[in-house]
Amino acid sequence: MASIVFSQVWKSFPVGFKKVTVLHGLTLKVDQGEIYGFLGPNGAGKSTSIKLLLNFIHPDKGGIKVNGLDVSQGEYRKFIGYLPETPCFYENLTGFETLRFVGQASGMKEDAIRQRSEEILQRLKLLEAGGNLIKTYSKGMKQRLGLAVSLIHDPDIYILDEPMSGLDPMGRRLITEVIMELGEKGKTVFFSSHILSDIERLCDNIGIINKGRLLYSGPVAEFMQGETYLEDAFVKVMTADTEK
Repeated sequence: MASIVFSQVWKSFPVGFKKVTVLHGLTLKVDQGEIYGFLGPNGAGKSTSIKLLLNFIHPDKGGIKVNGLDVSQGEYRKFIGYLPETPCFYENLTGFETLRFVGQASGMKEDAIRQRSEEILQRLKLLEAGGNLIKTYSKGMKQRLGLAVSLIHDPDIYILDEPMSGLDPMGRRLITEVIMELGEKGKTVFFSSHILSDIERLCDNIGIINKGRLLYSGPVAEFMQGETYLEDAFVKVMTADTEK
């Protein structure tokens, strides 16, 4: 079963008296249990695609489904965990209070919230800081807490927008390990990143988008076509597309 399906999705935004099309018939599929990397330069349409997937904005044409449910119907939300590129929190709550709030909103019981919060904060090396106010957290700590929020209700599907943003090398390695563990548990992970070495190490399949058009969707090795590094193959394809 496909976890995520975009079917001929078009999206435009008004700019002055005109409309600028930012997605041109985006069609892709992410299978259950797959780690899928979504790549493209700035302005390619990645963030717009993620906002559409989360039903924050709506397509002009086409449809998006999560676990077979149309995202416009809202029922799909229980299946997903979301990490934005820059997580925002109530700064005067602690890490534990934040996870309790999210767990309650997800319909979890108090005992389950408490146990799960301790497990997740321990895994993300935030347990000692769990009782501290979030306003005392560094950027990297907030990024890890954002991942904890997406993990708390143990969803089937994770949508991660630049999950390595603001992390030092140790933090990046930790998040990489957690994503790999999710894949091993059969969870679906759809994430965007500019760090191509992470994509190459983690992903089963990738999608390459540029100027709102999907240029490729499939296995990493097939896309590389003999190149030693994913970055070299990516730059090659971007350069060729830009010159069209």
